[in-house]
Amino acid sequence: MNNEHQSIFFKAMMTGLFVGIIDTLICLTYNIGYRSLTGYAPSSIINVSSLIFAVNLILLLVGIAYYAFLRVSGKGDVLYMVAILLLTAFLTWKSVELVRFNDYRLDNGFRGLLTGIVLILGISAACLPFLYRNKKFLEHII
Repeated sequence: MNNEHQSIFFKAMMTGLFVGIIDTLICLTYNIGYRSLTGYAPSSIINVSSLIFAVNLILLLVGIAYYAFLRVSGKGDVLYMVAILLLTAFLTWKSVELVRFNDYRLDNGFRGLLTGIVLILGISAACLPFLYRNKKFLEHII
């Protein structure tokens, strides 16, 4: 692999990681706000620890996937954004239909929390190409 491809890989991966760090803060804020407004308490799956690790790992992998889209096609940005938006729509649809608890109130609370996190991650992942192409972001952040 030559330096140009390593540079593309590095920039895509680091952009994904940066978006992951920002999304972690957004998801933690959403988690706290959602729980305080709705009174939803169970935290066996979605909690501070899982958000910190999962969000960063997911967005790091999204950055690597973005690199793969760039390598495969000249229109990698467009294909990537379409794929991410379709994946986000599918995961949102599945999270709205998910049944976790027998209690309607708990089940509805879990769906709202999960759907919000899926939308935050999906929208941020779809915006990754804009940051990747931004010269100021690359110059000052990465």
